[in-house]
Amino acid sequence: MPGSSAVTGRSPSEPVAPRTVGLALGSGSARGLAHIGVLRAIREAGIDIKVIAGTSMGALIGAVLAAGGLDSLTAKFLGLDWKYMVSLLDPVFPRSGLIDGRKIADFVRTLVPDTAIEDLNIPFAAVATDLATGREVVIDHGDLTEAVRASIAVPGIFTPVRRDGHVLVDGGLVDPVPVSAARAMGADLVIAVDLNHDIVAGRSARVAPSDDGNGNGQTLARLLESLPGAKNTVSQNPLLAQFSAWLKKDALPGIFEVLLASLYIMQARITQSSLRHDRPDLLIQPPLGAVRLMDFGRAEEIIEIGYRCATERLKSWPQATDRPHRLGRESA
Repeated sequence: MPGSSAVTGRSPSEPVAPRTVGLALGSGSARGLAHIGVLRAIREAGIDIKVIAGTSMGALIGAVLAAGGLDSLTAKFLGLDWKYMVSLLDPVFPRSGLIDGRKIADFVRTLVPDTAIEDLNIPFAAVATDLATGREVVIDHGDLTEAVRASIAVPGIFTPVRRDGHVLVDGGLVDPVPVSAARAMGADLVIAVDLNHDIVAGRSARVAPSDDGNGNGQTLARLLESLPGAKNTVSQNPLLAQFSAWLKKDALPGIFEVLLASLYIMQARITQSSLRHDRPDLLIQPPLGAVRLMDFGRAEEIIEIGYRCATERLKSWPQATDRPHRLGRESA
């Protein structure tokens, strides 16, 4: 037709409508710190993020971004060490999780405002799993802290969250990298960050007993003995004393490493399948195979890995606002 584009059906002089770019931030425990570096690279590339969907640690980082607090986030995590992590543990034996999670919720409140999701600067959703039905629950309204707390409720470690009649746990059980949730929020183009793609390949180096005295068992034993009143409790309880001594041998990975690694191995397989079904327009997969799932003390290194990987991948990302056609989705 004269005066129009044969491909797009619009006039060549007609301005191209801006595309809505969304983020899908995946799960990964300490690996999730790589999201901070990825977001820095995205900002430097001048990409305007319009919607954010996050699962587990991705929900926490995404919530901070949506609330406009990304600049202070790096400094907050760089100040973490194992002693501070101990202060966030509130054991509740025996219940539906090892850790109650109230202190974790308080920690989340130091990172994000005590506000409703609807009031955030950028539309945001946290992905959780309904423990009764196994269905994905996309939380896009209500209390922000509660939504993040539900999304990070790793089964067996953190107690579930009750919300609107549902019992919710970690969203990584059903949607570790929530591309579909970002699209449902209106994203035309989705940048997805997968943190667990190489977790199986990197397992051999991480599960071997440590020779430096700082392995998982050693660390968990220190955590146990550092809890308020724990030393007296351990010394007076033969079973706990034996358990603590066994941990110090570091013969096997610690219980947190076992639970988290098992969960994320499963999530890596789910992600492979889901990304083939619903491919993002740009997939960023930082090489984190050598990072332990509780390595929050390596924050600077993990953030830098995410930044370098994202910077390289974004070199192939054209300006979304200049594209008249939908970008070809990537192979998973």
